[in-house]
Amino acid sequence: MPLRVNGGRRVQGESQNILVATFMQHRDALARFLAIRCGTDSAEDLVQELWIKVQQVRTEVEVPLAYLYQMAHRLVLDTRRGASRGRDREQDWSFTQGITEAVEAPTAERALLAREHLQQVEQTLAEVGSRAMRVFTRYRVDGIEQRRIAEEMGISISTVEKDLRRSYAALARLRDDSDAV
Repeated sequence: MPLRVNGGRRVQGESQNILVATFMQHRDALARFLAIRCGTDSAEDLVQELWIKVQQVRTEVEVPLAYLYQMAHRLVLDTRRGASRGRDREQDWSFTQGITEAVEAPTAERALLAREHLQQVEQTLAEVGSRAMRVFTRYRVDGIEQRRIAEEMGISISTVEKDLRRSYAALARLRDDSDAV
């Protein structure tokens, strides 16, 4: 595309058109450049962000392709800095909440094993008796005080304590049996 000259200078709108045309011509190469530096998953998003930035350029550009690669490089740096700041914020928040390790999503195998273990626990508690199971669930799962459980169920605190001891003993036997396997 021939340049129109106005007093020895490029017309500003034409500089924009040249930059846009250069972007369109080298879009795939710019996408590969970004993919190599940031991964293929985020490359297309970065190309779109670069396209938006290209359309906002209002200055004269002498070497459009070099300018585009410099813009892409700065975009990569900004993305990395943003990700780093995000990780830092997440770590700071986790620290203030008392969380020391990231929790990983369970694998299908771990989820299956956990469900099986839960069934064993429920079965063990059911064998102790329905009242003991309700007492254990209200105390350990729901976090209700023993005195309130006794009032709700119309039993003495001593009975609540005995039911809890029986439940704990049964769960300890289950744990010992699981450890032996």
